[in-house]
Amino acid sequence: MNRRKLILGSIASGVFIGSGAAWLGIEQSQEPLDIDFALSNLSKLMKQNLTTTGEWSLYQVFTHCAQSVEYSMLGYPEHKSDIFKNTVGKAAFSLFSSKRKMTHALDEAIPGAPNFSNEENIADAFERFKKSLIDFKMHEGVLAPHFAYGQLTKQQYEMAHVMHFNNHLQEIEVTNVLS
Repeated sequence: MNRRKLILGSIASGVFIGSGAAWLGIEQSQEPLDIDFALSNLSKLMKQNLTTTGEWSLYQVFTHCAQSVEYSMLGYPEHKSDIFKNTVGKAAFSLFSSKRKMTHALDEAIPGAPNFSNEENIADAFERFKKSLIDFKMHEGVLAPHFAYGQLTKQQYEMAHVMHFNNHLQEIEVTNVLS
């Protein structure tokens, strides 16, 4: 066995063992994983007074979610290695897809994405995210490879975007309904 195969085999084994343990800890979601469902949730949120329990402000969360959707159509600024995408990335996406739920560091920026501006206009961030979802739904062109998961179909990307949004919703709380 050559050294490259040994290393790749070790990485893949670790990924599948780690994924198996992670898989047991993620409860399966039954929510729809489509853009219309995400848009519906976003519309409901836009009518409420929100706060975040995480490290990021609401502006940062919704800007980050918009960036992710936009980059799926335009191309991500930086990528993990092909080895990562073909092992860890594929295993992670497979795990998330099977559970219909994603978990990731909620204060980790997309690699190479520009820093968030000092502008904290939450309404603008909401609108940007909403527009990105609508643009994605209408998009008929080629989609860019994901920076960690590699090439995804439109349906897989749709699931990924909604799971990503749902994961960030775990740190968003409604304080009261706006009138």
